[in-house]
Amino acid sequence: MKLNDLGKISESFPLTGRMPVLFLGHGSPMNAIEENEFVKGFRAIAKTIPIPNAILCVSAHWFTKGTKVTAMETPKTIHDFGGFPQALFDVQYPAKGNPALAQKTKTLLSPTLVELDEKWGLDHGAWSVIKHLYPEANIPVIQLSIDYDKSPQQHFELAQQLAILRHKGILIIGSGNIIHNLRMIDFANAHKGNYGYDWAIEARETINSYILDGNYRPLLDYHRQSRAVQLAIPTPDHYLPLIYSLGLQEKGEDIKLFNDKLLAGSLSMTSLKIS
Repeated sequence: MKLNDLGKISESFPLTGRMPVLFLGHGSPMNAIEENEFVKGFRAIAKTIPIPNAILCVSAHWFTKGTKVTAMETPKTIHDFGGFPQALFDVQYPAKGNPALAQKTKTLLSPTLVELDEKWGLDHGAWSVIKHLYPEANIPVIQLSIDYDKSPQQHFELAQQLAILRHKGILIIGSGNIIHNLRMIDFANAHKGNYGYDWAIEARETINSYILDGNYRPLLDYHRQSRAVQLAIPTPDHYLPLIYSLGLQEKGEDIKLFNDKLLAGSLSMTSLKIS
């Protein structure tokens, strides 16, 4: 990035204290309208965060060819799911966009080509959790897509290029699920608290250990890890938002896990705050 571009960013977004970074295990879209321990966890963590100037969200549900960032003034609420009650489809989250932040994000990610997108909006990976953090929808939100042609290492490095935004009052959120194997969900035991298959328990312990130890190399090479980790991450879409969050950690920062429970055998709601 050129120095004059950095100067323009500084002018548009004055320095603030360093904002935390979140990774939120978003789980079922029904969490948007249900009252449970996980949404209580989202609300509780929001109380520990300074009010942001804007939010940049990396959602598992915007998985694209190339990198895109939403740049519209008023993003629509996307109901990108099926088979749920009408009450869920009725939910609107009317947060404003932030075209200036979208442009700054594009600049920061250079030389990676970033498309300013006017069509997407806010998918449920974003609004279903952000609505619990900021129910009044009074914080502007933009989304950054996940380029499926890039490696975990490349995504990690892209995240590092966005680090300055944390010092501009921008809250960066990764939204996905670390353990996310929909094909193996145990619907018969979905009501049980903190219930997971043996491999899910092993994967959670392994991945959490790497996270808390700051040992990110195995997480970037997840496809070379144990059979349990392979079952936990059959596809990268819900996992890569975690990599963005970890890539934003700065020296001396701690990680706090919350909502760290398994669900329906093959899912985890594990979330984290970096500060």
